Amino acid sequence: AEEIMEAQSPINVWPSETRAFRASGSVDSPPKWADFKDPLDAISTRFRSRMPKERADGQFLSPEDRKALKTLGLGEDADRRALRSAYSAKVRAYHPDKNGGNRSYEKALQDVIAAYTHLKTSPAFI
Repeated sequence: AEEIMEAQSPINVWPSETRAFRASGSVDSPPKWADFKDPLDAISTRFRSRMPKERADGQFLSPEDRKALKTLGLGEDADRRALRSAYSAKVRAYHPDKNGGNRSYEKALQDVIAAYTHLKTSPAFI
């Protein structure tokens, strides 16, 4: 009987947490629907400054793509040639053979290799 009363309690009606709002009443990030094509800019104008910039060629970049570009020190409009040259420069800078066997850059080297491996298969760079 106690389990039934507990299950029917108004406290258990909404078991999941709701999205938190700031004291000013605005949300932390734009809603999922804010990136649709809005001809009158009635909805997406509020979040335009926080929306990711589009590439000049119109290709879509995922958040993982943007993170990988940042790891390589490239901007969003980088092309495949810039990607390869930045990768080569970073590998030369972080490789232990170029640092006298210093392994302190090993994590950075792994991050650069992972970023390049991700980006070279990304649809924006094929």
